[in-house]
Amino acid sequence: MDALLIALGALMEPARLLLLVAGVVFGLVIGVIPGIGGLFGLTILIPLTYTLDPVAAFALLLGMASVTTTSDTIPAVLIGVPGTVGAAATVVDGHQLAKQGQAARALGAAYSASLIGGLFGALLLALALPVMRPLVLLLNFADLFAITAFGLTLVAMLAGRDPLKGMVAALVGALVAFAGLDPYEGVARWTFGEVYLWDGVPTAIVFLGLFAVPELAGLLAQGRIQAAGAPTDPGGLRRGIGDTLRNLPLVLRSGGLGALLGAVPGIGVTVIEWVAYGDAARRPGKGPAFGEGNIRGVIAPESANNAKEGGSLLPTLAFGIPGSAPMALLLGAFTLHGLVPGPDLLRDEAPFVVSLVLTIALANLIGAGLCLMLTRPLARLALVPAPVLVPVALAFVVLGAFQTTRDPRDFAVLLVFSALGLAMKRYGWSRPALTLGLV
Repeated sequence: MDALLIALGALMEPARLLLLVAGVVFGLVIGVIPGIGGLFGLTILIPLTYTLDPVAAFALLLGMASVTTTSDTIPAVLIGVPGTVGAAATVVDGHQLAKQGQAARALGAAYSASLIGGLFGALLLALALPVMRPLVLLLNFADLFAITAFGLTLVAMLAGRDPLKGMVAALVGALVAFAGLDPYEGVARWTFGEVYLWDGVPTAIVFLGLFAVPELAGLLAQGRIQAAGAPTDPGGLRRGIGDTLRNLPLVLRSGGLGALLGAVPGIGVTVIEWVAYGDAARRPGKGPAFGEGNIRGVIAPESANNAKEGGSLLPTLAFGIPGSAPMALLLGAFTLHGLVPGPDLLRDEAPFVVSLVLTIALANLIGAGLCLMLTRPLARLALVPAPVLVPVALAFVVLGAFQTTRDPRDFAVLLVFSALGLAMKRYGWSRPALTLGLV
């Protein structure tokens, strides 16, 4: 209790609270721009924290990192383009709801589920820190393989009416993932002599190509996001929040999945949200089928991808093993401020560790609150003519692709996977199944 009071007092100092809010706002802006994501934000912010004390520095950094998967819902729902790879599953049902005139409902459900999931992840982080080390040490390669195999079984749920096409798409995704240097023998695989491919095909660009360009092309053909004749939904925001509260068991179960899998190093947010989506698809409830505008298909991945931040911080704090790529960058920030993650940190710097938990919780509260306030004006974007909206969205897509590695060949990869995405959409092949095989 003493550590909690000390941490709360330290974090509530005006300067530190202002840095937390600044980090949240920056994270929300980054989440909206397709393809950039939290890694880009941390790369920019970490050097700026050199002169700050540890509590203020991590208020800024974690404030940003905790909310990029909240605002990435905006492009995912409105234009069918995931703002980050953590919103790919939200696209499937969220964009369908926007086409049906229920953009405000989808956004309201997504933000409220993100808020509850983020708070639940922070709570699980606080409860699990004392027992984290023995649990994570029990996991071995066989356990990680079992989790991966379970994730691939979700292809059956993502393939729609043609499971064979879904399986082939997943295998194509797996083949794309083989490109790069073998991590054990250093042998180049499918690199065609290009140093650019030594680290593999950039995942963010693959997602932008498969989802962004095909959806923007479809939007141009349709004329605007909301289909002609679709009724407006003036009470959509309240309906969306009500949907989340009525599906509270699903929110907590998905949040638990996100926190649990987030604590396992090497399992990215994309796998986590598809696992949560597949789990929800096993109990579709009332309403449309999954993939046709089922609100549970929005709630589950949004709760999971916000809860994973607390989970991925667990192994980072407990013994210096990053639970995700952003946490690997945060390890550098720990070093910058003279902190060594591990049991000694948990024992000797308890108030600081508690301040990290409080930062995640407060960031989710502030981020979700800001997004909820903006839901109604954002939902009106569904009525904006496509010739106005598409060029702006396409500019952000190209910018996001180039920011991945800042190599001109990023544009070539974007073109290749855009063509593949257009073909897959035209002939009814499952793009989510391919991305699941890839990650």
